[in-house]
Amino acid sequence: MAHLLLLQATDNQRPLILPALELLSHEVLLLPPHGDSLAKAEHCELVLIDATGELVAARSLTQLVSSVLALPILLVVNEGGLTVLSPDWNLSDFVLPTASPSEVEARLRLLLMRSAAQHSPAAPESVGGLRIDELSYTAKIDQRVLDLTYKEFELLKYLSQFPGRVFTREQLLHEVWGYDYYGGTRTVDVHVRRLRAKLGTDHEQLIGTVRNVGYRFHVDSQ
Repeated sequence: MAHLLLLQATDNQRPLILPALELLSHEVLLLPPHGDSLAKAEHCELVLIDATGELVAARSLTQLVSSVLALPILLVVNEGGLTVLSPDWNLSDFVLPTASPSEVEARLRLLLMRSAAQHSPAAPESVGGLRIDELSYTAKIDQRVLDLTYKEFELLKYLSQFPGRVFTREQLLHEVWGYDYYGGTRTVDVHVRRLRAKLGTDHEQLIGTVRNVGYRFHVDSQ
């Protein structure tokens, strides 16, 4: 049994937009389609979003959910709305309201399995001469173990997962420190300076600065 968050209008005892859910054994938390509802999704494993009505609002909500929650998103949409779906919706899959219980169960199962695989502990990875081991929370460069704080490790790990991709300070602050962190972006600069110092002069350029934008992991710096 999975714990699902269903975002749809809850006024006037409106029935579920996906009737098949009532025939399945999953636990469904029904909340209104607002950003405030996301704070109550702590124990949920998947988010369903009602896109059978206003598509523009549904698109904005889907983008918000994908930026705040690291959970798969299943969009419930009418056949007429399929023509406007695009990658920038940031959804994981879609389903029609008339889908059978067996189809809905299959889509949910596949999404949950894919999500579990993505978030399973990773084996040590080496990129740009840097070796990250998430299991032991250690990082090595040239077989030298780096003495990193928790946030320094998280920042280095996050940057190294996306070689060449540029992140703004705001993005790094949200992704590494979280949306409940109220410190300024100077925190990112301080941690980058510390990381470069610990990487040493031979490897400090692994974390490159993109002027007026932010930082990136630069694998060709050696």
